[in-house]
Amino acid sequence: MGFENEFASYEPLRRILDSPKVKALHDRLRVRKREAQEDDKEFERNIIRKTDIPESGFLPDYVISIDGSYQSAKAENGYPGAEFGYVTVAAVLIKLDLVRQFAKHDFIDPKKFRETEKASTIESVIPGCNIIIEGERSAKASMRKALFEELQNNVIFSEGESLLDTYEALLKIKLDKDKKEGTTRKPRSPIEGIDKEMTYSLGEYKCPHSGQPLYSVDAMRLHELLNTGGTSGELYGQVMSMFEKLWLVHILRAFEKKGWLPILQRVAFIMDGPLACFSTWSWLNKPIISELSRINDLQKKICGKDLLIIGIEKSGTFYNHFDEIDTTVDGTSDKFPNQTAFLLSDGYIKRNIIFSEGSKHQYGEDIYFGRKLFYKTKTGYKVVPVIATFDKYQQELTTAIPDQFPRLADLMNLLDELVSSRYPNSVSPLVSAHAEAAIPLNLGKRIFEDIAREIRDNSKQEC
Repeated sequence: MGFENEFASYEPLRRILDSPKVKALHDRLRVRKREAQEDDKEFERNIIRKTDIPESGFLPDYVISIDGSYQSAKAENGYPGAEFGYVTVAAVLIKLDLVRQFAKHDFIDPKKFRETEKASTIESVIPGCNIIIEGERSAKASMRKALFEELQNNVIFSEGESLLDTYEALLKIKLDKDKKEGTTRKPRSPIEGIDKEMTYSLGEYKCPHSGQPLYSVDAMRLHELLNTGGTSGELYGQVMSMFEKLWLVHILRAFEKKGWLPILQRVAFIMDGPLACFSTWSWLNKPIISELSRINDLQKKICGKDLLIIGIEKSGTFYNHFDEIDTTVDGTSDKFPNQTAFLLSDGYIKRNIIFSEGSKHQYGEDIYFGRKLFYKTKTGYKVVPVIATFDKYQQELTTAIPDQFPRLADLMNLLDELVSSRYPNSVSPLVSAHAEAAIPLNLGKRIFEDIAREIRDNSKQEC
């Protein structure tokens, strides 16, 4: 740890590169050998040109994009290092049909163009280091209670279920499955000093061993990420990600209960980042798969096609690999043709992106509720989408064929239209959602009922 305004010279870097230990480790590294002929064969097998699949004229009239943001902030309560996390998640609706109408004009009235977007934002404050709320004994107990109350108090649809209700519906799927399969292994109780297994239930309830309160959200074990001696950035980031996934399921469940499933044929959902649940709450992934599949089956009987739900990975190992295979040996870019998708299989991922040898589990089996592909748009921008899957055939990664990727042609159309010129590895609705989450101007606004009614009233066709 250096002192303020103290910078390292190049000497330490040279010393690292010349270190015998570094050289010895480098000599032991396994190097991925790329067989050009085999690579070309695999490339040809898994590459899909837009003209290779049945043409789709679908373009959604509406896109709902979901993105989150978080910041840690210091608290003045007399204790050193006291902080809390401020977490916001925004859902922005883009009226693409209106955007297309404006695009036909030479001049667009900025005031009218702003009407193409509507946003709703929820905010949460999560206790961190040395934050003790009244009536609680520790920072972790305070954090657990606050998280429960945040989910309980966020209701996006009036007279609808809360985010806590949505979460507990998913938790019940897990509990029912565990009971059916006879699963007995549980994590330790979150109550300090109690060395017993966690007691699962819904709502707020009493610990049978201590009499202290337990909460349904304890099952996510997010309290384990709280750093009692410093900042808790990982905790706030995971809370944000969890809120994003819950909001998606929450919206779909509300559409079902209000009888608005036919509307979904005209809507695409786009989320920032992968469609996955990580860290201590990764178990939520399987209940989400189950619930999305159930809702998808219901609306598919009405509309005849799967939901269109995608995540966008703007950076990371997969995007870096896409950039690599788009470059020839002599450094020339654009090896990958425009309007072409590269469908990723488990074998390809493990050999070329995330090394794994001998694993019986396919990549991301326990954390992803979608599968990845590469796509280069008609303007030459590279995008790494993750498209939601709804049955075992679509989720089987040993193969990578077009009909395992729901609405692949529709996805290509959507990315061709929405790719951002400002951020060429993202899409414009996510830019709007991130701006809204970073600077929330529409806190507490419940827009989805008005949106749904508007879509329904303006619907020009029946399913």
